[in-house]
Amino acid sequence: MSNTLSCFTCEADIPLEMPLLEHIDNVDEMLNAAQTIKECQRLLDKAGINVVSELLKGQGTFYQLNHYPEQDVYDDESHCQYYYHNHRGVEGEHGHFHTFIRSPGIPESIKPMSGLMQSEPWPSGENALAHFVCISMDDEGLPIGLFAINRWVCAQTWYSAEDTIALLDRFYIDHAYPNLVVNQWLTAMFVLFRPYIVALLRHRDKVIALRQVNNPDVDVLEDRELDVTGSFAITVEQWVAKLNTLLEYKEG
Repeated sequence: MSNTLSCFTCEADIPLEMPLLEHIDNVDEMLNAAQTIKECQRLLDKAGINVVSELLKGQGTFYQLNHYPEQDVYDDESHCQYYYHNHRGVEGEHGHFHTFIRSPGIPESIKPMSGLMQSEPWPSGENALAHFVCISMDDEGLPIGLFAINRWVCAQTWYSAEDTIALLDRFYIDHAYPNLVVNQWLTAMFVLFRPYIVALLRHRDKVIALRQVNNPDVDVLEDRELDVTGSFAITVEQWVAKLNTLLEYKEG
């Protein structure tokens, strides 16, 4: 995966479009999040560690598909959850985060999508959970990509892109396990890269809808040939540079 702000998609007929800078109106908030990420990185670097090494610390051999930490990370206040693992064999990727919000953090007004083929049961009631995005990391513990996934990959409850987007502001991990700085870093990543997450989720639903039209007898949400619906390669520095340029333009 190239370490640049580029994009690709598994459905050639549905391009994954970059967020438009002129549509971004919370630049200050995003740049504040970037400062948090930078400070977290400074503190980790000073100790000779990184985001990934802290998740793997004391966990033994790094096995594919295992969750790190073993029991995931869960915030009882926000009801958000994440874990880190590896299995894709993507060039340049050490592993990736999966990020969620569970049922107690989801307002009653937000319901799973209806009218879709369901050949497999979805988690429901107290077990319902919405998956946001995955964050790809390199061997140095730096973020290099964001990607969205099909339902079967994490056996999630399927919420529409717009409902999932409405939950983004609820994502935060506000405790010290397994590392306070790592949790602050991840929470800030959701703020800084929100336009990319929004674009990935909306594109995800378009990909699923098109594939369902083309395969009306198949439960596309369980299609093992469709795992990643779209991805962006990212660097914090390049995105921050674009935001600073936008801020200068608005203030000029």
